[in-house]
Amino acid sequence: MNRTSRYLLMFIALLAVLLLAVHLLLPIVVKDMLNKKMADMGEYRGHVEDVDIVLWRGAYRMDGLNIVKIDGNTQVPFLKMPRTDVKIRLRPFWSNGVLVAEMDVLEPELNFVDGNSDEQKQAGTGVDWRERLESILPVRLDRVDIRQGVVAFRNFNSEPPVNIYVNELDLTILNLTNAKQQEGARDATAQGNGLFLGQAPIEASASFDPLVRMENLDFRLRMTDLELPRLNEFSAAYGNFDFKSGTGDLVIEAEVREGQITGYVKPLLRNADIFDIEQDIQNEDKGFFRGIWEAVVGGGQQVLQNQKLDQFATRVDLSGSVNDTDVSPLQAFFGILRNAFIEAFTTRFEQVQDER
Repeated sequence: MNRTSRYLLMFIALLAVLLLAVHLLLPIVVKDMLNKKMADMGEYRGHVEDVDIVLWRGAYRMDGLNIVKIDGNTQVPFLKMPRTDVKIRLRPFWSNGVLVAEMDVLEPELNFVDGNSDEQKQAGTGVDWRERLESILPVRLDRVDIRQGVVAFRNFNSEPPVNIYVNELDLTILNLTNAKQQEGARDATAQGNGLFLGQAPIEASASFDPLVRMENLDFRLRMTDLELPRLNEFSAAYGNFDFKSGTGDLVIEAEVREGQITGYVKPLLRNADIFDIEQDIQNEDKGFFRGIWEAVVGGGQQVLQNQKLDQFATRVDLSGSVNDTDVSPLQAFFGILRNAFIEAFTTRFEQVQDER
């Protein structure tokens, strides 16, 4: 073997050792970098358990990503992502120099928590999540697929405790870009479906520009055939009544223009039975005065419902601003929806009379 061949073999061996070292060390470096970036996020802290990188595919995987509230007693993580796969698409990079990625998020869980104090609440306030995403993934997210996700609203301190959720959530988000571009609209779209409380089909869609802080947004949601007694924890805690029977649909349409939200929340209840004298007046656990309140609510529903169709509908208009300096625009948006949802299912029975 001549000298040139020996040098070539040595170079190949050195290159193989170098690639092996990069393969072994790069995941550790990336994991450490991610954890450092998520260690100081205001009221929240993030941590990823493991990172795996496949260089030849331009892909990596994060396992065990959790984001928790540092102070307080919320009992559940704000965000839990057991597995996240990110794949870089090389072809667009060669044409325009922008890294484009696709992300698959498997079985994530997002928990909003209400309570009597700030320590008991968890709504993601105090963090610019868009900025954090940009720092962690400085690429253009062309597609995000969420599979079998859960979004929950909890209250551990109410009576009774509340846990309402959407599960089996499949959501696709397109053009969720956080890479700077000089030209062109960057409208993102989201479309998904799931089950509300494990039973009622729910579908939602939205279009928005992720870089203008939700100043312009269109949002639609529809839920059908909910078994109303499944809402009893929520209605008892926030409206002081519960459902004995019935089904319901829910429609939400909202738009944000220059930071101002308009739209409506409209539930349609069918065969709803709220008051039962044996269950409510004579039930010692509920108490006499709550039984009287449910009688009033149930009686009002009976008077205002469509007797022929045995259904009851109301509408709560949405209004407000998402430009609250104390919370993010997304948090303000969901806060307005939450308040309208509570109002629609409790005290706005008088609107039915106005609509007829």
